[in-house]
Amino acid sequence: MKTNRIHLFSLAMAFLLCLSSNNVNAQSKSYDTYANVEFKMPKVNEPVIPDNTVNLKDFGAVNGGYVLNTKAFADAIEALSKKGGGKLIISPGIWLTGPIILKSNIELHAQTGALIKFSTAKTLYPIIETSFEGLNTWRCISPIYGKNLENVAFTGNGVWDGSGEAWRQVKKSKLTDEQWKKFVASGGVLNEKKDSWYPSEQYMKGAKGADQNVRHDLKTKEDFEAIHDFLRPVLVSIQNSKRVMFDGPVFQNSPAWNLHPLLIEDLIVRNVTVRNPWFSQNGDGLDVESCKNVIIENSSFDVGDDAICIKSGKDKDGRDRGVACENIIVKNNIVYHGHGGVTVGSEMSGGVKNLHVSNCTFMGTDVGLRFKSTRGRGGVVEDIFISDVFMTDIPSQAISFDLYYGGKSIAETLAEGGNTVTTKLVPVNEETPQFKNISIKNITIKGAQQAVFLQGLPEMNLENIEISNLIAKSKKGFSIIDANGIKINNVQLDIEAKNAFEMYNVQNLSLKKAEFNPGSSNTITIDGSTTKNIDLSGLSKTTTIGKDVHKKAVKF
Repeated sequence: MKTNRIHLFSLAMAFLLCLSSNNVNAQSKSYDTYANVEFKMPKVNEPVIPDNTVNLKDFGAVNGGYVLNTKAFADAIEALSKKGGGKLIISPGIWLTGPIILKSNIELHAQTGALIKFSTAKTLYPIIETSFEGLNTWRCISPIYGKNLENVAFTGNGVWDGSGEAWRQVKKSKLTDEQWKKFVASGGVLNEKKDSWYPSEQYMKGAKGADQNVRHDLKTKEDFEAIHDFLRPVLVSIQNSKRVMFDGPVFQNSPAWNLHPLLIEDLIVRNVTVRNPWFSQNGDGLDVESCKNVIIENSSFDVGDDAICIKSGKDKDGRDRGVACENIIVKNNIVYHGHGGVTVGSEMSGGVKNLHVSNCTFMGTDVGLRFKSTRGRGGVVEDIFISDVFMTDIPSQAISFDLYYGGKSIAETLAEGGNTVTTKLVPVNEETPQFKNISIKNITIKGAQQAVFLQGLPEMNLENIEISNLIAKSKKGFSIIDANGIKINNVQLDIEAKNAFEMYNVQNLSLKKAEFNPGSSNTITIDGSTTKNIDLSGLSKTTTIGKDVHKKAVKF
């Protein structure tokens, strides 16, 4: 009888598992990437890859991680290209290689168990004219590089590793003692204070005078050659192409940014894992720059800088290019670490428009939703729709709009006393950035230094931002500075600070259905001579109004 019961239980469990599996498959089949997108979103076309297949091993590739397989990759891609394209299968194993140059109509399929490890020999990576940090410059060619292509795909569940540890500067303060000893023992050089490790003397020389890793003072190729080691490439650089897809693999340990699609029409990034050490400088996850018709979904990021970044060039170079990043869906992604979960800017000089973000989770990112720019950029960021975002343990601001971004992480900015109020006006011109028409709703924040920080420019306020259905447990509530047309509806704040809302030079703001700590003695402060039309109807909380605010500026 006991045996029969166990057998029946096993059958029942198997039946339940089968039902569960069918439900998951049904959900997967019914999942609609384009559902509930607020703007007219064109269908993103996948790459079309011819039905030809070759295996890397057939071109003399040697497993083990000690034989350079650069020629095997080049020969396999060339053989497929001569057939009109097809799939290159990379079998399980460790495949050491130099740069891989992509061609049209090629799918690189790294099977489970395949590890493609890029060589640390920097002489294999010649410098080329390219774009980095939104500027036209010279950098070492990327480990994976392609330009002017059509139909490119990365599939399978293998791993692409950029060997970034050989390229990056590392600060002692960011490592354990054992990690630091390992770096020092590996070679390279230390600075005078012995608190920063550089891969080489040439790198340390190149770092002096650099602005966000770009040397503006150098003009010729020969100038840049002299600091070759400093010119860290992104792991994957695909430029000016159509129908590009990343579906399945792991991309990790990049010299600089991980994935950098630039000027791509029809881009799909899904089911990927993007990883970098948390201390990796400029270790971004995905930087989508001046791309059109983009899907980013069902992926995870654990990186050393911003995770999912939307960009469009920097300052004059970006304005001259004049190509916006537009029609973008970001759905069902997880960010475990990064400076920002989803970030717009700071390189947004060509503009960003039509961005949908939903059902994303950020755990321990420096900032959750991060919008940043500064005077000199120009560009317009507009028609942004964000919903159903869940954040935990955010060490700074869960939602941040910072128009005084200075090239530093938010933690560094706060530590140096940044994000301060300023009243200085400058003339509006093509260098003035603008952020407007942004909807943020259904947000849950469990632990943050501040729930919401909104800071525009005196000469160009943040405009038409709506925040609704927000639940936040944080040290501070809202700071709103130089903003116009702000609507806040149905927010619940559990905060430690005395003030729940701080407003300075804010116009046309409405605050409705707001709940905050009942013990707060001074929950709303309003100041600034340009403040007007503040609607606090229905709120009975204590409000302090500064002496520079017009008597009729606030309505209760």
